[in-house]
Amino acid sequence: MNPPISILMQWSDWFDLLRYFLQFSLTSVGGPLVMLPEIHHHLVTQEQWLTDAQFSASVVIAQGAPGPNVLFVALIGWNIGLNAGGFGPALFAATLSMIGILVPSSTLIFITASWVHRNKDLRAVRAFKQGMGPIVTSLMVASGWLLATANTDGVHDWPLWVLTAVVALIVWRTKINMFWLLGIGALLGASGILAV
Repeated sequence: MNPPISILMQWSDWFDLLRYFLQFSLTSVGGPLVMLPEIHHHLVTQEQWLTDAQFSASVVIAQGAPGPNVLFVALIGWNIGLNAGGFGPALFAATLSMIGILVPSSTLIFITASWVHRNKDLRAVRAFKQGMGPIVTSLMVASGWLLATANTDGVHDWPLWVLTAVVALIVWRTKINMFWLLGIGALLGASGILAV
């Protein structure tokens, strides 16, 4: 990870971190990744608890690791805690962030899933599901754009944009397993071929 910055967290800040992820949990329709721009704005730009590099690294490392997409929230919390003072605060912030992101949405899904399944033929339920597709897709594009443009000047990054377009076409038009594409990308990055 990137070197931590030094921040001072009061108890009210820890509560705000928990409250923020509690709210975020209920608004992240389509999964937590769709809210990356908002999370970035709040934690990096507004609160300045993380650097751009720490935020991007948290998301990328979590997506490369096996497990659910929501793991990036734990790494974001971990980095905030490291910035606030070391291992203890890092463990506390990671736990606080995960509680905030998991409890409300899990509770809501537990309560509503059976009702939605029983009423899946209702016009309103079908319309809701159909209408959410474009919204989630747009939010995912915004999240991808944020990650693609973080820490770059844009001018010298054309090889990365070409690679992005090629991989998008491959994923769209073929049935190649994405793990092969991730492995190839890791090799290209580690070899320095795509160093910008």
